[in-house]
Amino acid sequence: MDETTHIQRWRLILGQESGSRFGQMGDVGLSEQQDLMDQALAAIYNRQESGGFGAGGRGAGKGPSNPQITRWLGDVRSLFDKDLVTVIQGDAMTRCGLKQLIFEPELLENLEPDVNLASTILMLKDQIPKRSKESVRAFIQKIVEEINRLLEQDIKRAVTAAVNRRKHSPIPSAAALDYKTTISRNLKHYNQELHTIVPEHFYFFDRTSTTAANKWTVILDVDQSGSMGESVIYSSIISCILASMASLTTRIVAFDTNIVDLTEKSDDPVDLLFGFQLGGGTDIDRSVAYCQKFIENPAKTLFFLISDLEEGGNRAAFLRRMQEIKESGVTLVCLLALADGGRPYYDAQMAQKIAAMHIPCFACNPQMLPALLERALKGQDLQQFQKEFEKKKEK
Repeated sequence: MDETTHIQRWRLILGQESGSRFGQMGDVGLSEQQDLMDQALAAIYNRQESGGFGAGGRGAGKGPSNPQITRWLGDVRSLFDKDLVTVIQGDAMTRCGLKQLIFEPELLENLEPDVNLASTILMLKDQIPKRSKESVRAFIQKIVEEINRLLEQDIKRAVTAAVNRRKHSPIPSAAALDYKTTISRNLKHYNQELHTIVPEHFYFFDRTSTTAANKWTVILDVDQSGSMGESVIYSSIISCILASMASLTTRIVAFDTNIVDLTEKSDDPVDLLFGFQLGGGTDIDRSVAYCQKFIENPAKTLFFLISDLEEGGNRAAFLRRMQEIKESGVTLVCLLALADGGRPYYDAQMAQKIAAMHIPCFACNPQMLPALLERALKGQDLQQFQKEFEKKKEK
């Protein structure tokens, strides 16, 4: 990086009020694009000097910036990388009091999809005006689709790799094709002219063991208290992915001091998200007790408690119930709340007590969930998985 570029970047970082001081270092001005960046940033970070948001158009040259919000959002999206856009949008909401404007249809169309912003919208969903409901739904749908692209194939691959994978069947079925075995046993039939394998024999998994009695039941018990916004979004989408798989029975329950069974909404992740009511208190023991009635075959039940563990109910009863469920043979995992782009947020004392029962209790990055699911459904050691996960975080 040459000296001119270095000075220009520092000028953008320090803002418009530093312009005169940098002028003393020589005639190093901002480029046209950098000048637009400077004005866009000044609108939220130098509001007193620039005038911030309000009436009027954008100033020309090096004059004060006073853009309309939608034009400003358009400038930000065209001038900065996607990751920076979400940071700037978040700062605009908190520094400039723009939360009351996020339900304006024109504004939503210009917002970069962001999980934190979606959490804010869900917390304020009862305040959405009629004119904005379709725009809000479209905005949430963008985030759902983005997360789906990241997780859906890996989750489905992990589940199919773990459930009913031991036996093969002579009955052909495209849905039950064992790709790994078919490819590995037919490598010798690679056709150099076609540049592909031409299998002589296909291998299919035995689907007869996917009867109700042999199906895995996956229960997601999700805390919907105020700190849980990001975790609720990921949990909803993951629930819908699992619910779409015939080899599993999936239940999703939301709780604060009340309990809402959202299983019937799991065919549409957006509807499911709007079924949550973020912001209540917390009675974890009551919700876990409700979920116990869905445990019919403990050895084939995977129970995820997704919470910040800030128990407002009977803490001792909650811990006893967790121990009881574990001892019954259920595979029990506690996933801690994620906030602010992946930062764990939870009651550390309660987490330690749960971990002392040999129940895995950790803040799992959503991208790690497919591997966790596969290990759990295969009956592998989840505490070892947790140790491996913690080592990766330390690196």
